[in-house]
Amino acid sequence: MTPSAPSAANDRLAFDDGFHKRLAHWNHRRLSPGFPHADWRAELAEEHTMRELESEFMEAFRAEVAERAATAPTDPEGMLRWFEDLKDTGPGQNDPLFPWLAEEADMEAMRWFLQQEVAGEAGFDDLVAYTQVKIPVARAKLELAANYWDEMGRGSEGGMHGPMLDALARKLDLQPEIETTVGPALALGNTLVAMATHRRYAYHSVGGLGVVELTAPWRAELIAQGLKRLGVGKERIYFALHATLDIKHSETWNAEVLQPLVAADPGCARYIAEGALMRLTSGARCFEAYRAHLWGKDDLRGAA
Repeated sequence: MTPSAPSAANDRLAFDDGFHKRLAHWNHRRLSPGFPHADWRAELAEEHTMRELESEFMEAFRAEVAERAATAPTDPEGMLRWFEDLKDTGPGQNDPLFPWLAEEADMEAMRWFLQQEVAGEAGFDDLVAYTQVKIPVARAKLELAANYWDEMGRGSEGGMHGPMLDALARKLDLQPEIETTVGPALALGNTLVAMATHRRYAYHSVGGLGVVELTAPWRAELIAQGLKRLGVGKERIYFALHATLDIKHSETWNAEVLQPLVAADPGCARYIAEGALMRLTSGARCFEAYRAHLWGKDDLRGAA
């Protein structure tokens, strides 16, 4: 499937904060448990409208990354090398924001940054659960299940990753709200949700989530350092944990999910690559928006 050429309307959706706020509100409603109600026809009509807009956005985004994604090899070993190279060459890598958070940011700046991150958080555990539905290779499905089990604390409530982030948010009195979150942070979450919940983007989700595991540790480590410097105690465990655990998660994801899927169907390599680049591009736009807010638009430190 070739991505649609970007139109003016699609380009507008990609960068329209209002659209991503609307989409984020809708995602929150549609993914939350509910009850039967009499307005289900209106709900279906809204879903049709929103899914059409969401798909226009996704196809425009695919077109944006298509040229680089097309360079991804279709053999498992070559694809693995291409994918792992994103850790050094992918969009947003080595952004100067994170050393600054580790070494210089005050508590007000750190709280603002984390509030944006928490508001845009899509829930890695739920995204993995959606992604693994009907994945055709048993080896890959088993690794996705293992990753999900780690996210769920291996059956221990105290080890669940989501509540760890919630505990940090309570400690710092964060008040994450869609209306006060920068557009790129919402767009990042919306992109990951779209990948996981549309089955035509399932391989994109494999790439998007896999590249999170690949690239998150260096950022998590620097955020944890900044929180420690600012006197945050045990609640920084969410970032300290991901600084180390995600290294192992990345290794197993690449070996047990990415490679077996490409070996079974080389055609999926392109879509895995698109998903990875879309996630990294979304992250890079977030970092730029964060720097613009925290440092000012003309601050030369923002030049990556």
